[in-house]
Amino acid sequence: VQLTESGGELVQAGDSLRLSCEASVDNIGNYAMGWFRQAPGKAREFVAGISATGGSSLYATSMEGRFTISKDSTKLYLQMNTLEPEDTAMYYCAASAKIDRQAVGVLEEHYEAWGRGTQVSVSS
Repeated sequence: VQLTESGGELVQAGDSLRLSCEASVDNIGNYAMGWFRQAPGKAREFVAGISATGGSSLYATSMEGRFTISKDSTKLYLQMNTLEPEDTAMYYCAASAKIDRQAVGVLEEHYEAWGRGTQVSVSS
């Protein structure tokens, strides 16, 4: 599966933004999906994940309550509210067909497909 992210842009602190990730398959219902991000000079980190069934989702502690992950048949989304300068990063979409359909992947090694990323910049 090929993944293409979009929606990243320069916004101000407190603004909202929705990222999208389009998959090259007709139905991503067979894939657990996730969002990761990487800020300059830092390691890539987990942001949010959703199970293949869509029934389970998990968030990194600092994003819980501000970010919401969701998906439809062909796209994954990340709604980001109350953005902070610390949210500035390249955001990556990932897909996994190898973990249990009800599981949420939180580690990079859980995923075998990655997009190229979309840049989110938050000014103070």
